[in-house]
Amino acid sequence: MLERHRVRRLRAGLLALTAAGGLLLTGCSAGDGGGHGSASDGANGKRGGAYAPAPAPGEQWGEDTGEQEGEQRGDGSREIAPSPDYLSTFALDVDTASYGYARRTLAEGRTPDPSTIRPEEFVNSFRQDYRRPDGDGFSVTVDGARTDTEDWSLVRVGLATRPQEDESERPPAALTFVIDISGSMGEPGRLDLVRDALDVMTERLRDDDSVAIVTFSDEAETVLPMTRLGGHRDRVHDAVDELEPTDSTNLGAGVETGYATAVEGLREGATNRVVLLSDALANTGDTDPDTILERIADARREHGITLFGVGVGSDYGDALMERLADKGDGHTTYVSTEAQARTLFSEQLPRTVDLTARDAKAQVAFDPETVAEFRLIGYDNRQVADEDFRDDRVDGGEVGPGHTVTALYAVRTRPGASGHLATATVRWLDPDTRTPHEESGDLEARSLHDGLWTSPEGLRVAAVAAYFADALRQGHSRGTLPGQPSLRQLAARAKELARDREDKDLHGLAEAIRAANQRYPD
Repeated sequence: MLERHRVRRLRAGLLALTAAGGLLLTGCSAGDGGGHGSASDGANGKRGGAYAPAPAPGEQWGEDTGEQEGEQRGDGSREIAPSPDYLSTFALDVDTASYGYARRTLAEGRTPDPSTIRPEEFVNSFRQDYRRPDGDGFSVTVDGARTDTEDWSLVRVGLATRPQEDESERPPAALTFVIDISGSMGEPGRLDLVRDALDVMTERLRDDDSVAIVTFSDEAETVLPMTRLGGHRDRVHDAVDELEPTDSTNLGAGVETGYATAVEGLREGATNRVVLLSDALANTGDTDPDTILERIADARREHGITLFGVGVGSDYGDALMERLADKGDGHTTYVSTEAQARTLFSEQLPRTVDLTARDAKAQVAFDPETVAEFRLIGYDNRQVADEDFRDDRVDGGEVGPGHTVTALYAVRTRPGASGHLATATVRWLDPDTRTPHEESGDLEARSLHDGLWTSPEGLRVAAVAAYFADALRQGHSRGTLPGQPSLRQLAARAKELARDREDKDLHGLAEAIRAANQRYPD
């Protein structure tokens, strides 16, 4: 059995080398729109990845559309059939902002903009009980289940880091908070929410942690340089209490000043991070994330300062915040209530300021003998060229302790398929030494569960979240993934899972799906 697996992996590796042979190394990062192993685009030769595309009008999943096999592009074009490709490569992503913002939008009786829907952020908003590794690095879990659409399955790749240790054992944190005090932040649920959360967090952090505060409106100002909390908490509280909304939003100036303040207060042996709190409705100065972060590139690359974006407000610049976090080697989340903000700043942030992996990437090799076609669900902005998987100069994702990352694939197996189906590998750099490490996991065709809705709870949760995101992205009650239920059916599935797990987050998911069904009735 092991020898057969080695042969299959070697075959997948030779496929990758063949595909890469005619290409120059792109050197593109996860946030730079590089391809992730889809086939050639034809005339322009550019490589690009794919969110699972909607079938052409009148087509359904499972129909014979005349496509060639392997991974398929998501541009909807069927004029040029792509060549076979059995690798999929992406940077890890622990963002959840897309789901949080969509849920708030639906609760307010509005319809989410499809461009703000990122399926992987829906999937990664919910707890998964993957096996944890004994030390630093990742465990790899690969499973799947057959859908109601003939020959199509959902395959789940689950990655997990070690559990969060006792907070006293983590390195000290040096956090620079960059706070939006523009006029739009004066609305309820924005700056007031930020003030309350920061006050709670100030008491929660350790004495050996440090905090700096930068504010921005039409200009940026450092109102508190990097300050050790032990004996100085009153200084932080005073700075927070004085935050008041003023003029326009020069987000670029805020980020630049924030990084300058972080570099000035840099602490060796500490986790140095910029935390941006904003509605991201930039309207003054530089509003392009690439340009903004290029100006502070040295701070990011030389000092390893990561960016954590926290979005607030019913009107929210999702695209700008998400792009800033991707380019800033960080991640984003979204909060809309005082309870969410308090949990984030008083519990989650203090526990996860540490990093267990830098530039983490995943690569899934599907076996061409058992797999006819596959499509990664989401991760559009996290694609990495297959040949860059082991190029450690190419950006990946930053992941801390206690995190899980899930990727779902729609996979069409060959009739009667048996044997090896896929191998998933995660590669990351040690955050201190930059030494590369890898871990892998395999899936056999016989290990696919016979039915999706009788599969393990975690897989069902991921499927409900992905189906929900796909329906919102398509803008109607039923999405385009294989085995896609209606929103009404999805709400029932989510309610059942919430009851079985006694999980308030899943109750929230069921409520959001019901709200969407009112916008898009069956």
